[in-house]
Amino acid sequence: MQRRTFLQGLAAAAVAAPAATLLGQQDAVAATDYYVATTEQTKNKVLVFPKSKAFTDANVHWSFTPGGGAWANLSDVKIRATEAQGWIALVVASGGKAGIVDIGSEKHTEGNDLKWSATPGGNPHAIERVPGNGSVVVASSDGRLTLYAPTSVGNLGSLKQVQTVDYAGAHGVLWDPTYKLLWVVGQNRFSHYAVMGSGRNTRLKYAAHFSLGSGNLGHDLQPDFTNKHKMLITATKGIYELLTDGGTFRSRKISSETKVKSYVKHSSGEVVSIRGDGTQPRDWANKTIRFSQSADRSRAGAQFYKARIWTTAFE
Repeated sequence: MQRRTFLQGLAAAAVAAPAATLLGQQDAVAATDYYVATTEQTKNKVLVFPKSKAFTDANVHWSFTPGGGAWANLSDVKIRATEAQGWIALVVASGGKAGIVDIGSEKHTEGNDLKWSATPGGNPHAIERVPGNGSVVVASSDGRLTLYAPTSVGNLGSLKQVQTVDYAGAHGVLWDPTYKLLWVVGQNRFSHYAVMGSGRNTRLKYAAHFSLGSGNLGHDLQPDFTNKHKMLITATKGIYELLTDGGTFRSRKISSETKVKSYVKHSSGEVVSIRGDGTQPRDWANKTIRFSQSADRSRAGAQFYKARIWTTAFE
């Protein structure tokens, strides 16, 4: 591990920039550079790169290497700012594990930097944290959501399973700070849940389901940072906008491109996406991450599955 004085002043910045800022609350601004967090499954690492630089080892800005076993095939990462912990990374792996990584002290983190971990099993595909509550939700594609709740908001080590919810094909989960709802996407539908209670009494309460159409498995759910009333869904049959303006929730298809596993829009309007290339051993992944307004980035031998935008710059 490489230890250093990392992200000086980050704790103060994290307090000043609440988690909601990461999900579309900021005004759209032009940006020439930002950071991209990826799950790379060949070496099984979370790798964060500056968008404007080649995706080489020399340019890795932050990484997490969990090891193998139940940590195999990292399938999601989300970067969140918390008042109690500063910057954290939420991670899950298809092998069965979920965890929260401390970002604040090291450039290259490993399993011993986990603040918390659990084994929800069932091919975990996505993870999210509920700001102000501290609970964590994992979506497992075998058909369930698993809710973990702490004794108090800032006590990551106290997170324990308190609820499971049946949800066919659960693949994506995302917190909506505008309406304070938890959105989920899976087999043929997307849905939202209210988060009720606090501490170990936290529970997900079903609110509504919306159809994606028969035979249409939702793959991923990400923000549109240009508009706090839009989220983006990738699915078997294409790419969709989830529209929430006026409190009337609906979707519309914006692309018929298939095999898109990850799709997010930066506040500048640039789209970052990954499309499965159909080659073995992981036909759902690709060595190339696509950028709609600048050069694509490839990494020899890599198999990227998800790409996320870290919207607040850090040094």
